[in-house]
Amino acid sequence: MDPALAAAYARCRALHRRHGRSYYLATRLLPSGKRPHVHALYGFTRYADEIVDRADGTSPAERARRLREWSDRFLSGLAGERVDDPLLPAVLHTIDVFDMDRADFATFLASMAMDLEVREYGGYDDLLSYMEGSAAAIGTMMLPILEPADRALAREPARQLGLAFQLTNFIRDVGEDLDRGRLYLPKADLDLFGVTRADLRAAADLRASSPAVKALIAYEVKRAREHYAAAAPGVPMLAPTSQACIRAAFHLYGGILDEVRRAGHDVFARRAVVPKRRRLATAVRCVLTPPGTPVGLAAGRP
Repeated sequence: MDPALAAAYARCRALHRRHGRSYYLATRLLPSGKRPHVHALYGFTRYADEIVDRADGTSPAERARRLREWSDRFLSGLAGERVDDPLLPAVLHTIDVFDMDRADFATFLASMAMDLEVREYGGYDDLLSYMEGSAAAIGTMMLPILEPADRALAREPARQLGLAFQLTNFIRDVGEDLDRGRLYLPKADLDLFGVTRADLRAAADLRASSPAVKALIAYEVKRAREHYAAAAPGVPMLAPTSQACIRAAFHLYGGILDEVRRAGHDVFARRAVVPKRRRLATAVRCVLTPPGTPVGLAAGRP
């Protein structure tokens, strides 16, 4: 492999290992030849996030400029031009190897641009429009690597799993997102429970939630579980060598929701994290689960 390409893959792997602990562990269950390509996709999406979410005082206009420049380099690479970037050669190589749908990447980058302009969402349909690029598209990006027997049939469960994972992150990270000036819980949901943005800010500052805020979070957890339920039939559709990885990711991310429930749906008292011993036990159980086994919805149990 070209040294620059190898370095790009290594950079993506480092980003994945540092920032995506549960997903990184699940990726370890894939055949070794496929792992670098998952790292490449993660690195691509994570780096775009980092451009958008820089907390160094960079203005939104400057971040938008950097995102446009980086996106332009990526699009130039897709067109066959040589790209001078420490990360992009890996994802461009992965796209070429698996003949991935370029539209998924354009949809993703459009959602990243939205993060620089949109600070809250009126209803869940509005949020879903954003998540189509930031989450569902990532689920479908993965399909060529995971090799389902019928990619068209597996597409909707893959979309749903992407939505489930991102909504899980939104629930866990309400406080962190508020610090960035964003709120991903729809305003219609806040209104339903009589919660304001100021109430969420106060809960984050006090590190304690009111009963109304807890009820709101419980409502969002239920909604996320519905996405997991819609995603579950897709796991047995994947190649046998891919199923342990996605089964583990399904349960590990679902386990975050279990931790939210155990905390009484107070996401401000502490960050919901699945303990390392439980993560490892889940990974082992998923490896030992025969391919084709239906996915149970109780997190931690294949």
